[in-house]
Amino acid sequence: MVKTFFILVVALAVEGCASTRPVLYPNAHLTSVGSEAAERDIESCMELADSAGIDSGGSEAGRAAAGTAGGAAIGAASGAVGGAVVGSAGAGSAIGAASGAVAGLLNWIFSKPKRSSAYENFVNRCLEERGYQPVGWD
Repeated sequence: MVKTFFILVVALAVEGCASTRPVLYPNAHLTSVGSEAAERDIESCMELADSAGIDSGGSEAGRAAAGTAGGAAIGAASGAVGGAVVGSAGAGSAIGAASGAVAGLLNWIFSKPKRSSAYENFVNRCLEERGYQPVGWD
């Protein structure tokens, strides 16, 4: 049972790591260069933004740890309050911390990664200078 749960969480975490990418309008330039060249240009622009020192919004591991720790802290506090009402603050705190950590982790797994607006703007401008028309990020 525990192994099955662990495998499910890992599979969902891998799915949650998918990063957002720019969506390009199918203009004449995109049509003429093709999707493979466009993907290379997107990668190149993203690497250029990284090398320029623009923060893309933090590492995936950092966001996962922060969400899990934040969930655990909130869960522990609310569990302690609930446990104190029924006379067992310690047990309530432990249960709340565990459930809060799981909630924080699941929130990270199922939420889309967020890029900083400066990073997205940098990549968009790079793509525009190469003839593309970015219409958003997906």
